Amino acid sequence: MADALSVIPTSVLRNLSDKLYEKRKNAALEVEGIVKQLAAAGDHDKISAVINLLIMDFTHSAQANYRKGGLIGLAAATVGLTTEAAQHLEQIVPPVLDSFSDQDSRVRYYACEALYNIAKVVRGDFIVFFNQIFDALCKLSADSDANVQSAAHLLDRLVKDIVTESDQFSIEEFIPLLRERMNVLNPYVRQFLVGWITVLDSVPDIDMLGFLPDFLDGLFNMLSDSSHEIRQQADSALSEFLQEIKNSASVDYGRMAEILVQRAASPDEFTRLTAITWINEFVKLGGDQLVPYYADILGAILPCISDKEEKIRVVARETNEELRSIKADPPEGFDVGPILTIAKRQLSSEWEATRIEALHWISALLNRHRTEVLSVLDDIFDTLLKVLSDPSDEVVLLVLEVHACIAKDPQHFRQLVVFLVHNFRVDNSLLEKRGALIIRRLCVLLNAERVYRELSTILEGESDLDFASIMVQALNLILLTSSELSELRDLLKHSLVNPAGRNLFVSLYASWCHSPMAIISLCLLAQTYQHASVVIQSLVEEDINVKFLVQLDKLIRLLETPIFAYLRLQLLEPGRYIWLLKALYGLLMLLPQQSDAFKILRTRLKTVPSYSFNGEQLRRTSSGNPYQILHHMPSGSQITEDGDGIQDGGNSHNGINFASRLQQFEQMQHQHRIHAKAQAQLRNSSTTSLSKEMERPEEPRHLSASDMSGPTSRSLSRKGPGQLQL
Repeated sequence: MADALSVIPTSVLRNLSDKLYEKRKNAALEVEGIVKQLAAAGDHDKISAVINLLIMDFTHSAQANYRKGGLIGLAAATVGLTTEAAQHLEQIVPPVLDSFSDQDSRVRYYACEALYNIAKVVRGDFIVFFNQIFDALCKLSADSDANVQSAAHLLDRLVKDIVTESDQFSIEEFIPLLRERMNVLNPYVRQFLVGWITVLDSVPDIDMLGFLPDFLDGLFNMLSDSSHEIRQQADSALSEFLQEIKNSASVDYGRMAEILVQRAASPDEFTRLTAITWINEFVKLGGDQLVPYYADILGAILPCISDKEEKIRVVARETNEELRSIKADPPEGFDVGPILTIAKRQLSSEWEATRIEALHWISALLNRHRTEVLSVLDDIFDTLLKVLSDPSDEVVLLVLEVHACIAKDPQHFRQLVVFLVHNFRVDNSLLEKRGALIIRRLCVLLNAERVYRELSTILEGESDLDFASIMVQALNLILLTSSELSELRDLLKHSLVNPAGRNLFVSLYASWCHSPMAIISLCLLAQTYQHASVVIQSLVEEDINVKFLVQLDKLIRLLETPIFAYLRLQLLEPGRYIWLLKALYGLLMLLPQQSDAFKILRTRLKTVPSYSFNGEQLRRTSSGNPYQILHHMPSGSQITEDGDGIQDGGNSHNGINFASRLQQFEQMQHQHRIHAKAQAQLRNSSTTSLSKEMERPEEPRHLSASDMSGPTSRSLSRKGPGQLQL
């Protein structure tokens, strides 16, 4: 310190701390001259003493003017040192950097000015302090004083120039600092950071692309900044990096893919679009590197397919198709499990388009990696079944295709049908709204006969008799009306002459016993008219209830459709099809006379020819009733209908034991009657246990013909395609 005082006059030191800038400036020029002389003499010890004096007595002073003088003095000393300044930078730079955080804005301003002058002198030697200087500039870029900000910008431009021309800059040491600062929200700091990223990326010798994963997330953060200028700068930087990625032979796609997946779910529209655009390019360029990230990428793409912004939807769909077209195999590290998990999760999406694409993925995986998918099937099977209740018809049709693909294996087929029946049982609305659609589509995909046989086997042993009856009625209606089941109907029509038709008839009969009208419909379809007539005759009072009459109403209307054209034409030969005529008259006798169904069937029967065939004589009665069968049929006699080789007689024909079938039907109906009585007793006991203050329910009244005249005929609800009103 004494050496310094001996070379610097007291007047210079006094002026260096003066409140007037001009005096401080002149004093600094004096210091510059003194240091220049000492440098020329090679007396670096005295130079160090001078610098130390400026630091201890001035920059560390409690007086602001002293600190200002110390800063300008240090800059002057550096200028005086010129080419020899590098060996004293360890002394000079730290106190200047400390002054950047001074409470006095004017001191911070002079710190910027001092460091600017120092940097101009030392240039490349300055790089050793780059991280500290960058950190200081980062803070000053958001300084509350406009003059300080302006001075910091000037210093920043100079430092950028020095870095771009230096070969001593270490990007490896700088990146951790940059990564740490990238999450700062201050707009001035963000602008400062983007500026540095852009500058460093422009330097050929600096590989910023290799470190892109370290600050990519920060750049995406800036895309949603409130400042349009910052968003534009961030977007420009990202576009430049994406172009470099396209032209680069070596890119770390994996780390960046993780970032992009997160950003694709951003609430900011522009950020989502940029992220999904990057993902699109990565899928095209990444190849095998992206295999471990396929599931995450898919998880980002599927929601974007339903994005409210059309541009995002278009890019997401393109990316989805691109990803699905990649033929990755398990040996390459491709794991179907995570992708199935993502697809399963998206099946619960509120957006139809996303659910559809999730199903397309499951279908694609089944086709390519069937074994692997089936090995984890338990994880997704329940979810796939729930999708059968989806409000979208397209989604339901797609999930049925997936189920059909799974059900190619017998064990999975059985599992599908069992679960399907279970779902129908627990969710009545599913059967009502989706039953026809689901059954019809499965019949197309999995063979109608196979589906109906399996359903019949399951329903035959169904313990819930009410559900079994409803389900059989639904299946019967589908069988009688759906174009997809035309081959099945043709097979059943030949039940008396074709072994395959016989087997199908017998297979369905057991479960169809749950519904009298279903059995009658099945017999009419199979042309087992005598058995149909016998079944009608076997009905007891409890069987003929409102539900039965509603189903009968439907059947009478179906008899007028093209499906039963063959049956109506057979009425032209009542002598050959006498049991058909008797069965239809039996149905007519069960209908209330004032109902529309009664009028429809009676009108049809009136058109039957009045002349006789094969010795059977038919004539109109004087009362105006339709035809009366006059031929006497003694009990136990065998009646045959041998038109077209079709016979329906005795207890057995073509292997069908009709007596046994009738017994089977009567036993099942007996179970239903017992069940109905038990349910009625349960309801009655519940009613009597209610408080006396509660209103007693009305006693059920007997159904009269007038009750059925209007409502019965209108009981068929007009539903849309694929819906059943039971």
